Amino acid sequence: MFGRLVFLVVCGYAAAVIGPELDQHWELWKKLHNKVYSDQIEELGRRRIWELNLDMINVHNLEATLGMHTFELAMNHLGDLTMKEVTTSLMGTHPPEDLERRPSNLTDDDKRGLPSSLDWRKKGLVTEVKNQGSCGSCWAFSAVGALEGQLKKTTGTLVSLSPQNLMDCSMSFGNHGCNGGYITNAFHYVMKNQGIDSDSAYPYIAKSGHCKYNAKFKAASCDGYMCLPKGDETVLKHAMAIIGPISVAIDASRPKFIFYRHGVYRDHTCTHRVNHGVLAVGYGTEHGRDYWLVKNSWGTQYGEHGYIKMARNKQDQCGIALYACYPLML
Repeated sequence: MFGRLVFLVVCGYAAAVIGPELDQHWELWKKLHNKVYSDQIEELGRRRIWELNLDMINVHNLEATLGMHTFELAMNHLGDLTMKEVTTSLMGTHPPEDLERRPSNLTDDDKRGLPSSLDWRKKGLVTEVKNQGSCGSCWAFSAVGALEGQLKKTTGTLVSLSPQNLMDCSMSFGNHGCNGGYITNAFHYVMKNQGIDSDSAYPYIAKSGHCKYNAKFKAASCDGYMCLPKGDETVLKHAMAIIGPISVAIDASRPKFIFYRHGVYRDHTCTHRVNHGVLAVGYGTEHGRDYWLVKNSWGTQYGEHGYIKMARNKQDQCGIALYACYPLML
C-alpha cells in the first residue's frame, strides 16, 4: 500500500484534476465493493488511481469498437489499486527452473482426434470461483483446482479443497504462503503428507498461519504429478482433453489483464515472465479466435464471472504453456 507521504503527493495532484462529474460513480463503486478508507487523504489518492484506471478502460473500449482489440475491459473491485500493488499482492507464482518434464509423444492421429472445443465445467470437474484476496496465494488456488478435477474424475465427487492447507503446511517444500510458491511444490507436499483437507474443514483466511492439517478431514490425495513440454500449446491441448483441468502460470502483470471483461484476451505487451498461477479448464474458438478458458482466483467480479478467455495459438501468449503441470491420482 502507499505510505501516507506518497498519498500526500498524489492528493496534491489529484485535488487539481478530480472533478465532480464522477462523484456519483465513485460513491456507487465504493458502495458496491465495500471500500472504506482511513481518511480523506487516502481516499483522494485512491480516487485518483481509480480515475486513471477508468480513463484507460474507456479509451481501450472505444478502440475496441473500432476493431483495434479482440476484448473489452470494465471497472472492477481492483480499480483503486496501482499495477505495482496488484502485482505485489495478488501474483505469487515462482516456477523453478529445474522442472522435470514429460517428453511429447503426440502422433499426427492424436492431434487430429482432439475435440475442437472443451469446457470441463460442463463435465462437473470445476468448483466455484474463489477469491484469494490481498494475498499472493494464486499458486495454491491453481494447485487445488487441478486436484479437484482429478478427485472428481477418480471418485465421482467434486469437493473444494483447501488452499489454506497448502499455504500453512508446505513451507518446507519451497512455498511461502502469501509471499508466493509453486504448484509442483504443493503437489509434492500433498504426496508426502498423504492428503489435503477440504476447504470447509480448513477454510481460507487470506494470510499465512500455523499448519492445522487434520487427517480426519482428508478429502483428497496425490500420487505424483507431471509437467508438460515447455511452451507446447498442442501438447497442452491434448493433455487437457485427456486429463482434465491443468495448472498453468501466466504473465498477468498487464493493466488490461486486470480489468478484462469479455472477449478473447490478446495483449502484445504480454511477456513470458510468468507470475500468476491459474487453472486452464478448457479451450475453444470465439468469432474465429482460438482461446484458452482460464479460471482465475480473483472472485466472480473479475472477467466473465471469474474466468478469462486467453488467446491460443498465438506464440504461447503470456507464457501459458511454459509451466503446465497436473497431479496424478491412481
